[in-house]
Amino acid sequence: MSKEPRSGRGEILECQVMWEPDSKKNTLMDRFRAAVSAACGLALENYGDLYHWSVESYSDFWAEFWKFSGIVCSRTYDEVVDTSKGVADVPEWFKGSRLNYAENLLLHKENDRVALYVARDPQHRAGLTTVNFRTFSPPQKEPHTRYLPNGVHAVEAMLATASIGAIWSATSPDFGMNGVLDRFSQIQPKLMFSVEAVVYNGKEHGHMHKLQQVVKGLPDLKRVVVIPYIASRENIDISKIPNSVFLDDFLATGRGEQVPQLEFEQLPFSHPLFIMFSSGTTGAPKCMVHSAGGTLIQHLKEHVLHGNMTSSDIILYYSTVGWMMWNWMVSALATGAAVVLYDGSPLVPTPNVLWDLVDRIGITILGTGAKWLSVLEERNMKPVETHSLQTLHTILSTGSPLKAQSYEYVYRCIKSSVLLGSISGGTDIISCFMGQNPSLPVYKGEIQARNLGMAVEAWDEEGRAVWGESGELVCVKPFPCQPTHFWNDESGTKYRKAYFSKFPGVWAHGDYCRINPKTGGIVMLGRSDGTLNPNGVRFGSSEIYNIVEAFEEVEDSLCVPQYNKDGEERVVLFLKMAPGHTFQPDLVKRIQNTIRIGLSSRHVPSLILKTEGIPYTLNGKKVEVAVKQVIAGKAVEHRGSFSNPETLDLYQHIPELQGF
Repeated sequence: MSKEPRSGRGEILECQVMWEPDSKKNTLMDRFRAAVSAACGLALENYGDLYHWSVESYSDFWAEFWKFSGIVCSRTYDEVVDTSKGVADVPEWFKGSRLNYAENLLLHKENDRVALYVARDPQHRAGLTTVNFRTFSPPQKEPHTRYLPNGVHAVEAMLATASIGAIWSATSPDFGMNGVLDRFSQIQPKLMFSVEAVVYNGKEHGHMHKLQQVVKGLPDLKRVVVIPYIASRENIDISKIPNSVFLDDFLATGRGEQVPQLEFEQLPFSHPLFIMFSSGTTGAPKCMVHSAGGTLIQHLKEHVLHGNMTSSDIILYYSTVGWMMWNWMVSALATGAAVVLYDGSPLVPTPNVLWDLVDRIGITILGTGAKWLSVLEERNMKPVETHSLQTLHTILSTGSPLKAQSYEYVYRCIKSSVLLGSISGGTDIISCFMGQNPSLPVYKGEIQARNLGMAVEAWDEEGRAVWGESGELVCVKPFPCQPTHFWNDESGTKYRKAYFSKFPGVWAHGDYCRINPKTGGIVMLGRSDGTLNPNGVRFGSSEIYNIVEAFEEVEDSLCVPQYNKDGEERVVLFLKMAPGHTFQPDLVKRIQNTIRIGLSSRHVPSLILKTEGIPYTLNGKKVEVAVKQVIAGKAVEHRGSFSNPETLDLYQHIPELQGF
């Protein structure tokens, strides 16, 4: 891959510097660059040189990082990767190696070291606790799922699962029955862990009824392990949950008098570790299988090189166990850093909850969604005046594009010396294509750089790379954190369709972006497909349709995103009424409530409006993308492919959509 041109047409941001790296150039990124230069006889003078080498000689790059990262393995590799294979071939990485993901995360475990800080909703009776990893009994060697809050049990269960080579998959308790079954029914787990209740916004929310319905929909479950989370086991009735048992009883099974020692099964680099779920745009969520080795080495690269993370760091990323950022955060244990697990609202009882934790624990890296920073700005919060934040050196943001004004807010009202890292990738790669970089400046409104080893470009519709202009985010060379496959996709058809149908042989991620040829920074411009992503909560329209179209009053529906000039997204749901029924406020409320219960409050559309018609293709598919274009004021070409193209005109100049 040749170096891209340093000029280009299109709109470029003003390149206002918000933060600059230390002039000493002593970051782990700088040390790695020096080590590579020495080992390979290169003269890599800056990050740009290092990046271009890492994608042009990606096999050598990953070999050098394997050494630099100190990955623990019982057998080293015979070959990094077959470079004759392209990204669409999903080549095998580090063939011949044997390692264990959990062993690498527990490598720095010491009796006197705090590995986890566990904090719950401040209005709950449980406060902050610290955890030194104890010896715990691994679960049975079967497919495992978790329907759990963000707490120590989730981390310990995941590590126990990984230690024996079983597969971990999880959703959080705010997912309703439909959302869980859409995912777990596809993988038919044998073992599930869950809790009896959770606390959010200071209120207790019972979980047993939802759990009962989920278990009923998973006939292959052999055991359901209930963890007392809010109440004591004496006050929890599990009799209505088939094959259920409390955690203590489950762990005691077959234990005898001695607690078994945790052993780390040595497995191939490509051995499956996580099943992650896509949002389900056109049907059931896709089940993406991520490898233990690919996840480990990619996360280490992002934490160590791009995050400059060491054993002195303490990281909190506000997340649930169902979001890939949870997996990403927990992998930080492999650096020796401590991880903070927070289960609660970031705004209740006050919007200072996370800042309070920063000062109380000494958090050095805080991760959140872009929307949370916008909310703080709207509420005129000024942590710089109310908190010390002395230990905080990095703030990370993802989930949706970080607005340019949020950069100004962070440096003016939070901390002027912090590295503000907007990062972007996705569940599909369980990591980032681009993100923070301690060796580069932060420019307002831009992600700092493309990450090492990720051959990212922006392509136009003809498959040509464009610089300084908007284009489809693509990756043109293999990378180790690709999903190895989709669950129940033996032929690979779904996999190829998901990433390689737009540009054959090239990974198309479904995002639009613009790469600034002057700074190397990236501006994310939103999704390029029909996926919905309001406030960083990514989901598919089919999840909404499955609920809404069960209403007898609704004949058909269409769910699309709408964007404002700042790139913020809201979801609009259009309803076509069934004959004999009229559009009423009561129906809107019932639909909102059903979506909230069946999926989550974050899935509820911002607007629910009436329509007289919904466009379809000639082969009977709803056309969401075209409606998204119409409400954005764009023309729709190739109307001949529609069976009812006149319906597109119904979505022009809708009064309720103006002014967003």
